[in-house]
Amino acid sequence: METRRLELLVALARLGSMRAVGEELGITTSTVSQQLAALAAETGSTLLEPVGRHVRLTPAGRRLADHGVTILAAVEAARRDLDVDAEPTGTVRIAGFASAIRRSLIPLLPELRRTRPRLRVVVAEHEPEEALTLIAQDRVDLAVVYDFPPAMRVFDDRVEATALWTARWGLGVPAADPAPAADAVATIARYRDHEWIVNSRNDADELAVATVAALSGFTPTVRHRSDSLELLQDMIVAGLGVGLLPQDGPIRDGVRVLPLRGPDVLLRAHAVVGRGRTEWPPLALLLRLLRDQTR
Repeated sequence: METRRLELLVALARLGSMRAVGEELGITTSTVSQQLAALAAETGSTLLEPVGRHVRLTPAGRRLADHGVTILAAVEAARRDLDVDAEPTGTVRIAGFASAIRRSLIPLLPELRRTRPRLRVVVAEHEPEEALTLIAQDRVDLAVVYDFPPAMRVFDDRVEATALWTARWGLGVPAADPAPAADAVATIARYRDHEWIVNSRNDADELAVATVAALSGFTPTVRHRSDSLELLQDMIVAGLGVGLLPQDGPIRDGVRVLPLRGPDVLLRAHAVVGRGRTEWPPLALLLRLLRDQTR
């Protein structure tokens, strides 16, 4: 159904004559008549009936006009929603890893609630692979994910990724262990005979450790897995192994973080959206705010 023709039918139901419709919309009465006849053909229904020299809506025409009010309002709302200059409104669904939620999203949300009352943000904690699956399934609008170079993530052409920030990670070891060696390869080589603790829901840190360890000629023995950095530190204190930790994160007593340089171990955060969706006003606003945090 051509919405322009539906607009003429709604106007006729409101104004009562084709002439009045034409005068209001700046078109001829003949054009109004032709377009309404085409609408009747599109719907396969008789929409108008003659009454003397005028016409009136049939019961089918009145029902379609009632639907038309709702349909045209929805079309207008969709236009406003897709207008890149429009006020951001609606719901944005975000999936992100815990550190990014703490660092990037939580600081933004109170101000957004105050300044953008018609914008609703829904946040769920997910590891990168889970978040990217949700993007592919169109179950979230924005995913904040990470990787650890030199094990770098490759994004497929169905999404657009924006680099956000990086954070240095080091090797979490018992506090009594010696100071770090000259570079990451030598530091990690000291722990070739230790057991290692890696993430239970993502393999990015495991790949990063394996890459640096390979430069020292060994394969780390992964024995334990934890999704929680707090639990990983408890495991280190208990002597269960060593593992990667953020250098600027909270460190409990009994743990020290040895810096890893040359090669550096950097967590890189990315904002990922479906291709072609960055101009939707709510997403455009959030991406801009996330990028601004890195400046």
